[in-house]
Amino acid sequence: DTNAPDRFAEDRGEETRERILDAALELFACHGYNATSVAQICLHASITKGGFYHHFPSKQALFVEMLERWLEGIDVQLEAARSGATVPEELLRMTGMVRGIFQDAGGKLPIFMEFLTEAAHSSEVWQATVVPFRRYHEFFARTVQDGIREGSLRDRDTDLASRVLLSFAIGFFVQGLLDPHGADWGDVAQEGMGILLEGLGVCPKEQF
Repeated sequence: DTNAPDRFAEDRGEETRERILDAALELFACHGYNATSVAQICLHASITKGGFYHHFPSKQALFVEMLERWLEGIDVQLEAARSGATVPEELLRMTGMVRGIFQDAGGKLPIFMEFLTEAAHSSEVWQATVVPFRRYHEFFARTVQDGIREGSLRDRDTDLASRVLLSFAIGFFVQGLLDPHGADWGDVAQEGMGILLEGLGVCPKEQF
């Protein structure tokens, strides 16, 4: 197979790229983005600086890809939650993601705060951060509109309702970061969403 060497090189390149990302994630979460140098990432990933810059033009480009990958995972879970249920059921299902996200992230969730901090100083990171936030706002607005259309939610200002839902989600991430052992955040999120749905005006169950 004449393409075998190319595939082997491609596989090795992807393996190296993943090793860089894993090393950077661990170092950023432990020491912070600004306190971590490219040299430290290279040492942790067992690669040369030339190998690093072959895959990423800068530490910031690496940082942005980490953010985009993290958000892509959340996107997939949100879309999966929207499958053949009423909108209130879908929102409760989405809220159930909280426990899984915290478990998957382990001790690396503080990187979320690093993204927000760096966004205040870098237009590139800000753009990579704010675009998904706006996308989630539109996602929740469509979700509320669907609830109104199907009759499971009463008519509300969809823009405002979407911003409240997004603030609700972000709030749990921040609380979990600041006080990870302060509560079972999965349970709190589920109960909190129930209260929020009452505020949004869920129609009586027999209507849907």
